[in-house]
Amino acid sequence: MPAEPLRFAYWVPNVSGGLVTSTIEQRTDWGYDYNRDLAVLAENNGFDYALSQVRYMASYGAEYQHESTSFSLALLLATQRLKVIAAVHPGLWHPGVLAKLGATADHLSDGRFAVNVVSGWFKGEFTALGEPWLEHDERYRRSEEFIRALRAIWTEDHAELAGDFYRIRDFSLKPKPLSSPARPHPEIFQGGNSTAARAMAGRVSDWYFSNGKDFDGVTEQIGDVRAAAAAVGRPAPGFALNAFLIARDTEAEARETLREIVAKADTEAVAGFRGAVQQAGRSTADGKGMWQDSSFEDLVQYNDGFRTGLIGTPEQIAERIVAYKRLGVDLFLLGFLHYLEEVEYFGTRVLPLVRELEAELPEPVPALS
Repeated sequence: MPAEPLRFAYWVPNVSGGLVTSTIEQRTDWGYDYNRDLAVLAENNGFDYALSQVRYMASYGAEYQHESTSFSLALLLATQRLKVIAAVHPGLWHPGVLAKLGATADHLSDGRFAVNVVSGWFKGEFTALGEPWLEHDERYRRSEEFIRALRAIWTEDHAELAGDFYRIRDFSLKPKPLSSPARPHPEIFQGGNSTAARAMAGRVSDWYFSNGKDFDGVTEQIGDVRAAAAAVGRPAPGFALNAFLIARDTEAEARETLREIVAKADTEAVAGFRGAVQQAGRSTADGKGMWQDSSFEDLVQYNDGFRTGLIGTPEQIAERIVAYKRLGVDLFLLGFLHYLEEVEYFGTRVLPLVRELEAELPEPVPALS
């Protein structure tokens, strides 16, 4: 049985400032008209998913932002095939309220709604709204309960949960989201690089989002997530990897673009972001939180997207993408400098090469029953 083809998602630029914290020109826009056109273009150029970002208050180069769930629904209604993932924060959402919104969005989009549960790194957003800021591993415990509650409400007629953060008592949701054997409820994504995040993903999530990583980093994370899933007797979640893609006709052009992005970095905004995220990560039990080993250059793309190394010619990028697939990557979450042009360039120049290389891979050995 052939392996599943790689899937591709893109970061929805529903937040101002683009995907790099730099004064370099970024031909992108956080408004709806631009994003509607981009979503249609993306689904016609091989993208399976779009991820709507979430930021609740102006900060670190993101002065303006559209709310993720409402924006995701708008993009779903503007497209035919694209699945749209709305990022949400436990602590600012109740799982029952999100479950209701998600069920409606799923019906309106014929089963294309998904959610990304973000445990949170920005203390200022919580404190500005008068909400408690939990210690790192407690935020992931809350997120795990949130996902358990969400899944129960979406799949059970009388959902119950007696948790430390959420208590659900005989809760019935109708209509439930669309359901099939391959997709019993909207897909649940989750990010985070810490030990707590990896363990949580193995226990409860459908997909695990990783910040940008090289081959060794991906291998380590996939091993940890799969081990956590095996420990509780469930299939491992899909593995999704963040990358900022710079595809140009020559490698020299691509490298020069990266050099210019970093040279024109907004140093004040990068420093502010670095202080916030590294404070959040340092509070992990073992000091292995997100962004703990990120350099200044890494943080110019705020999810370490340069580290994945998708920078070069279409041929070079396709080869590297398929090399990651061999390690176990199932999906790439991509950001771009000039969205409309580069999404189309990816679809016409890079993706066909990826599919050719995938076709040459050996078929996986079936597991023994």
